[in-house]
Amino acid sequence: MEFNILFHLFVLLVFGILALLLIVFRIIEPTYVLIFKKPLFLHIYPLLKKLNDEQKVILKNHFPFYNRLNLKKKRYFEHRVKEFISKYEFEGKDIEITEFMKILIAGTYVMLTFGLRKYLIELFSRIVVYPSSYYSSSNDAYHKGEFNLGMKSVVFSWEDYILGNEISNDNINLGLHEFAHALHFHCLKSNDPSAVIFYDEFNKSMRYYKDEFLNNELRSKGYFRLYAYQNQFEFLAVILEHFFETPAIFKKQHPELFKIIVKMINFEERV
Repeated sequence: MEFNILFHLFVLLVFGILALLLIVFRIIEPTYVLIFKKPLFLHIYPLLKKLNDEQKVILKNHFPFYNRLNLKKKRYFEHRVKEFISKYEFEGKDIEITEFMKILIAGTYVMLTFGLRKYLIELFSRIVVYPSSYYSSSNDAYHKGEFNLGMKSVVFSWEDYILGNEISNDNINLGLHEFAHALHFHCLKSNDPSAVIFYDEFNKSMRYYKDEFLNNELRSKGYFRLYAYQNQFEFLAVILEHFFETPAIFKKQHPELFKIIVKMINFEERV
């Protein structure tokens, strides 16, 4: 008798929790997103996955972003790096994939998406790495990197990837650039809260690309390299490179556009 009562109480408790979660997701969070332009929560993991000491050293040596995080958020960052490496296949073309490569590539992606709740996306399943620039039959040209939606692949020249990571103030970062393309396409198709916010803020940023006056103002200051004005996809990828590499200059030169990007990727501003 006592067991039956406890069992029924447990069932009621479970249903109560599920009902509460349903209310949060269906009613409370959309309102929160509408008001504050960010998800109600970001980091809830049943069990945090950990990196080993050697992997953490790679993050410490190559990601100032990671070093600025508090201890709790460093653990979240490490968990996401581990999850990224577990989810996606790494393939080397005439080059051996090393642990260093995996951590560096995963770290770049996690940095870009750290303010988004849904960070592992389905639009790509492979990371393909070449030693240097490679020939692409898709347009009969040599590439340094690309996001290939049809092949579900993000492709990098390792020589150029390393260069983009080591020179942190030239606003050219191959990893950020190609992952920005993948994230952009994901947010065009997805309706999760982070994607909805990203898409809304992206549309605001497009005023600086489409409006003649605003576009001329951007060009006159010469902060963004000319490649940004090729099309809307390159515009977003290039400004995200600038956002992470020289944020203080970005904020000073174009404060309103900077605010849009902060909201777009839910960035914890430290500039």
